[in-house]
Amino acid sequence: MQRSDVNWTQPYASQRSPVLGQNVVSTSQPLAAQAGLRMLLAGGNAVDAAIAAAMTLTVVEPTGCGIGSDAFAIVWDGAELHGLNASGRSPAAWSADRFQGREAMPDKGWEAVTVPGAVSAWAELSRKFGKLPFETVAAPAIHYARHGFAVSPVIATLWHLGGQRLGDQPGFAECFLREGRAPAAGEIFRSEAHARTLEDIAATHGESFYRGALAEKIVAFARQHDAALSLSDMGEHRADWCKTLSQPFADAVVHELPPNGQGIACLMALGILKALGVGKAPIDHPDTVHLSIEAMKLALADLERYNADPQCMTLAPEALLDPAYLAERAALIDLERAGDPGAGKPKAGGTVYVSAADASGMMVSFIQSNYMGFGSGVVVPDTGISLQNRGHGFTLDAAHPNGVAGGKRPSHTIIPAFAMNADGTPRMSFGVMGGPMQSQGHTQMALRVLLYGQNPQAAADAPRWRVTGGRGVAVEPSFDSAVVEALRTRGHEVVVEPGAGVFAFGGAQLILRNGDTYVAGSDPRKDGQAVGY
Repeated sequence: MQRSDVNWTQPYASQRSPVLGQNVVSTSQPLAAQAGLRMLLAGGNAVDAAIAAAMTLTVVEPTGCGIGSDAFAIVWDGAELHGLNASGRSPAAWSADRFQGREAMPDKGWEAVTVPGAVSAWAELSRKFGKLPFETVAAPAIHYARHGFAVSPVIATLWHLGGQRLGDQPGFAECFLREGRAPAAGEIFRSEAHARTLEDIAATHGESFYRGALAEKIVAFARQHDAALSLSDMGEHRADWCKTLSQPFADAVVHELPPNGQGIACLMALGILKALGVGKAPIDHPDTVHLSIEAMKLALADLERYNADPQCMTLAPEALLDPAYLAERAALIDLERAGDPGAGKPKAGGTVYVSAADASGMMVSFIQSNYMGFGSGVVVPDTGISLQNRGHGFTLDAAHPNGVAGGKRPSHTIIPAFAMNADGTPRMSFGVMGGPMQSQGHTQMALRVLLYGQNPQAAADAPRWRVTGGRGVAVEPSFDSAVVEALRTRGHEVVVEPGAGVFAFGGAQLILRNGDTYVAGSDPRKDGQAVGY
């Protein structure tokens, strides 16, 4: 395996160093990362590690995911790249008429809930690639749910905010606001119901969740609240294996899953930047930042117009990646002036991401999410199952490819990413949590690691930007003030967002292959860590 040309300097404020090892896990909560590491130490592989971490995250980071999440994955099995779409579809009974009179799709409550897919992702990944018994992989999550864990600081803050917003939703307070409040940092939180549910999922390899006792509990609660979700909606769900879309960039090839996810926006932005010849100026130079922002705005404008369930799209996703088309888009960019291609105004979101790699060469890029923090706020009683609010991803415009309808996957924010070397060997497994920030974060990580050679921790530490619609750009306070002024001179409407951190700029986790070992980074904006041996 070839070695990467890694720059080991840490030019940004951080208290973290990259983690090196032949077996590594990086995710957004330390107990989850360590759960994955335990699987590797027990003789499991990177898939076992990723599933264990993901299941544990539903317990220790409920502010970003739950048993009722959706999920996606990209797996390098040592010889081939595999994509998995485990996002759920809308209830069959949904139609545009159901939401008539609303200004937008609901973002909380039962009317925002589509079929949850994360459990099917765990089961399918374990079936196809796992080495350890499913019950073994689930054990750390069950332990923390039953015996408790100390709530970490960033998650405690997000829990408090989620409680303020969703405390009146069905089942939420009973599960997450014990004694009428969110737990403080350092407090022990337990959920016996969550533990029993995970045991049932492990014992039935997920069947109970979709076609058994757990499905019946979910649907019974839906009926109590006049929701449309049915047993047939649950029972017909399947996770789908798929091929990735890709974009050559620098000396690598970046891979994303095809729609309904937003990963194609990253690939479009990188293709536009490639057409512009980005790389002449340093990574943090105003020219590089300006071109990156402009490319991202064009990509997001197309994403809003075309992205949907692939069966409903009006053009093939590959058409958006055609080099001639991207060169046309690149020609719209003025190096001296900010443009306004009409990109929308993304909302903030909550997500968890896991990257894992083992000594055999297997690498996993896995992401799961309830969407907006705790998602819909709906928690099925006596189960610990908090349900996502992915229905909010639809539009009410019936003529749009992403218009709400029954049995349809909504346009999705969560995306795993992967990079290969030009010779077909694996290079990097990476992701950036944070709603519509994700494709923007992927673009920034690809620039930093693949084109400029930064190590994964430096790339995670670096200050980020986020387009906010029109000529609007938000940046973190650590952004170079001279660069901010240079952007404003070019017409960007820059807002410095103090204290936003993971709320608005996402959380990155990256694992880079470097010869016979790995280099991992974990975002300081979150509570997580990279671990390895």
